[in-house]
Amino acid sequence: MAEIPGTDLTRLTDTAATILDAAVPQFVAGVGAPGVVTKGRTDFATQVDLDLERFLCEELTRQTGLPCHGEEFGGPPVDEGLLWVIDPIDGTFNYSTGNPMTGILVGLCGDGQALAGLTWLPLLDQRYVGVVGEGVTRNGAPVPPMAPVELADAALGFGSFNVRSRGRYPGAKRIQVLAELSGRAGKLRMSGSIGVDLAFTAAGTYAGAITFGRHAWDNAAGAALVRAAGGVVTDLAGDPWTVASPSLVGAAPGLHGELIDLVDEVTGQDWEVR
Repeated sequence: MAEIPGTDLTRLTDTAATILDAAVPQFVAGVGAPGVVTKGRTDFATQVDLDLERFLCEELTRQTGLPCHGEEFGGPPVDEGLLWVIDPIDGTFNYSTGNPMTGILVGLCGDGQALAGLTWLPLLDQRYVGVVGEGVTRNGAPVPPMAPVELADAALGFGSFNVRSRGRYPGAKRIQVLAELSGRAGKLRMSGSIGVDLAFTAAGTYAGAITFGRHAWDNAAGAALVRAAGGVVTDLAGDPWTVASPSLVGAAPGLHGELIDLVDEVTGQDWEVR
């Protein structure tokens, strides 16, 4: 994937890593915080979400000169130019209940493509950094590139959902995909955090992950990590992932094709519930 000419991605991710480290104490201190902004029945933002996003965006822009788009306060279009795309707390419900599967996501995107990603999981003491074309590190140590794996041997992350939900990918259809996967995959896991699933995939803890969410702040950091680790990242239809994609499938070579084939077999890419 071509990067924007003249961009020093390593320097930018090094700067972002220092800013993320500075945010960790506030993240850890706020674990268990209640929701203050309601988005849905179990979807909300805490005051820590709001405060962390302000801090992260202000510092990223001040120290790198690049604009920032966050989940809580928005920002410039995510598909234009070079910018940071962040989720101050991914897995907010987990965070609010003390579940350690939660973290901070920072993606660097250029014209809609994920170029670099940082995923900090402070409650697990894990920090993932990936630059597309340059590999992934976990806590500063290089992670081996993703190796081909077959579905029968794979551990997979699967996005959480409500069977009654509608939208582009209705819950009832997701259940059908999950049911078929359960009989073919080695193991299935549902962490409640897209960032965790994709970071674990990039590091080889999982062999792949499926998420039905479309938001760039949820997906950009992890998409970059998986690509940097040598994995394949598309949407559920198998089209290359961009910030405008409606979903994300990230997986090891070989396995990714099996996952898309399975989705095609179960749904025919027709997600309407009849």
